[in-house]
Amino acid sequence: MKRFGEVTAVAHLDLEVQRGECFALLGPNGAGKTTTVEILEGLQRQDAGSAELLGHRWGEGHDLELRQRIGVQLQDTQLGERLTVFETVRLFRSFYARGREVNETIALVGLTEKRHARVGKLSGGQKQRLALACALVAQPEILFLDEPTTGLDPQARLQIWGLVERFRSEGGTVLLTTHYMEEAARLADRVAIMDHGRIIALDTPAHLVASLGAEQIVEFEAAGPLPLERLAALPGVRAATRRNGTSTLEVAAIGEALPALLAELQRFGVGIESLRTHQPTLEDVFIRLTGRALRDG
Repeated sequence: MKRFGEVTAVAHLDLEVQRGECFALLGPNGAGKTTTVEILEGLQRQDAGSAELLGHRWGEGHDLELRQRIGVQLQDTQLGERLTVFETVRLFRSFYARGREVNETIALVGLTEKRHARVGKLSGGQKQRLALACALVAQPEILFLDEPTTGLDPQARLQIWGLVERFRSEGGTVLLTTHYMEEAARLADRVAIMDHGRIIALDTPAHLVASLGAEQIVEFEAAGPLPLERLAALPGVRAATRRNGTSTLEVAAIGEALPALLAELQRFGVGIESLRTHQPTLEDVFIRLTGRALRDG
């Protein structure tokens, strides 16, 4: 448990990450993801309970050993703007008794052509890859990544994902926080969905999505009101919700549900302004559990 004044950031959280897996904490801003990770990294002290890492607990005489065995990329890494890429990675390498060679690490994250560039001249994606290089230069056993791709364009995000997948393929363990459901689905072996400091669901991405029991998700905006209970009772529909003017149907049989929906709209004399369908995702799981979207905060 961790509290800040009257706010409970983490409440009776119980989880275990297996060696060699990528474990993702998924949830909106303020869910408690960063606080949880900072406790495991030794940056915060929990107010109650215990946190064990690699067989040890912070504050019991093994802190230096633990710091030598983990790599950390913070949510907002501030690096020296006037240092070069090479100088930055060399600095971080000097903190560890063992690790990768500096140029090897720079090549690993695809920054060889930028090794003499100053940090202040790098793009956002390049700075994120540099921060990851600083976390990887020690050849850590556990890699902590806190929102590693927030604000990046799709290409930069894919580059970061590739680096994480390579680390995993070499036997490393990853603890990742994110509010991008596609990031968790791509990288994670297991996902814990957090909300208000608690874990509200924990399983593999596939099992979490399958728990909806839906073949398709149908979202539509109608020109007038339509009772949710009538939508939920339509053939092929498992559940119906409405949020911010958008009605969402969890559909087990799209061939039955869609014609029935259109017929119901016609029966009520309600026009449809937009309609879209998609395969169920982790965000749909979160909406089912909390009634709001991951990015609602």
